[in-house]
Amino acid sequence: MQPREPSRTARGAAGHRAAHQIVERGAIFRDEFARRILSEEDLAAADSRAAGPAGKALRFFIAARGRFAEDALAGAVASGTRQAVVLGAGFDTFALRNPYPDLTVFEVDHPATQAWKRERLAAETIALPDTLRFVAMDFERENLAERLAANGFASDAPAFFLWLGVVPYLTRAAIFAVLRFVAAQKDNQIVFDYGEPLHARPILARLRALAFAARVAALGEPFLTFFTPATLHPELRALGFDEIEDLDVASIAARYFPQSRVRPGSGGGHLIRARAG
Repeated sequence: MQPREPSRTARGAAGHRAAHQIVERGAIFRDEFARRILSEEDLAAADSRAAGPAGKALRFFIAARGRFAEDALAGAVASGTRQAVVLGAGFDTFALRNPYPDLTVFEVDHPATQAWKRERLAAETIALPDTLRFVAMDFERENLAERLAANGFASDAPAFFLWLGVVPYLTRAAIFAVLRFVAAQKDNQIVFDYGEPLHARPILARLRALAFAARVAALGEPFLTFFTPATLHPELRALGFDEIEDLDVASIAARYFPQSRVRPGSGGGHLIRARAG
């Protein structure tokens, strides 16, 4: 992304969440702030994309990953977790919708994106809850542990990390720096999404992925890192994650929109939850 501009892919993802509230009436993922947080320009672009079939698959994936993450967070809170960290928060609104009065939410993001978001919240006179902490950080250049500690994060207590729509845009080194930090504390959990490399996808999915990759690269935010379950899972276990739940496209469809017909082995995006043992 551009150093002084908000992430354009984050704005695009927020647009898909906003469109989902209208087109599918939030059937998979309800978010009453999804439309309020965006500018009129972003909403117009989101609604225009939603009018055609091309964006449906991505819109459903983005809605499903939000639902998957927040369902998993609910389970962690029920087990006693009292810290949530939204990594690369973009225009995520969980902190505004947080139903847990004793759950502190740390929003970690690039300073430019975070500043733009805070401007939008102020413009819409959206009150900031006392449980929210903003943490400005560049994942490629700064240390997550240091930035969180400076903002009141307790590294010796379990936390839940939501890392949505970020991993493919980071280098492998930056990704594993974060994963090592999360794995260091017993009972920490993390949810993130990742994409399979092109060679692991069927031909039609490969062509769609190439087209999408070209679009995000043109925005200055290219995909940098891909994984396959066969290689990623052993690496997670080696870090200390002893519980891994990984949904491929077909599993996501079966769970959240079973009326669709997505075949196993379709390749593409994955949702994964890992718990440190």
